Amino acid sequence: MNERVRFQLSSAVFVILARGAEICMLRRKATGWMDGSFSLPAGGLDAGETIRAAAAREAFEETGVVIAPEALKSVHTLHSLTADSPWIGHFFRTEEWTGTPTLCEPDKHDNLQWRKLDNLPGNTIPYVRQALVCIARNEPYSEYGWE
Repeated sequence: MNERVRFQLSSAVFVILARGAEICMLRRKATGWMDGSFSLPAGGLDAGETIRAAAAREAFEETGVVIAPEALKSVHTLHSLTADSPWIGHFFRTEEWTGTPTLCEPDKHDNLQWRKLDNLPGNTIPYVRQALVCIARNEPYSEYGWE
């Protein structure tokens, strides 16, 4: 008898800190993944952590802002295949936080910029760019890297 094996996916969280028409973007450095490219405050989940709590924590660790998890609005889910590993990206947006976004992990980021969605850096990570384009179109789901 064949038994179905359930597959478990890694999850990542991405935070869109929105200030009017601009969003906060960080340039990665010395991480070993897409260094020199722009992304959003982002990261993985810790054991026992909800997805929203992980998003609030990552935003704090990377930019120093404090966000109440309930202030994070889910705006997009990305099912991605990168480096032969599938994962799910959860994108959250907020305009509510305490503090001023700064580079809090200078060993992982070397530039913070406020950019409009129609003027993203040319070196934005491709799957982040795709998700942001979908978000601008109010598309709640997309897939990347499966073709």
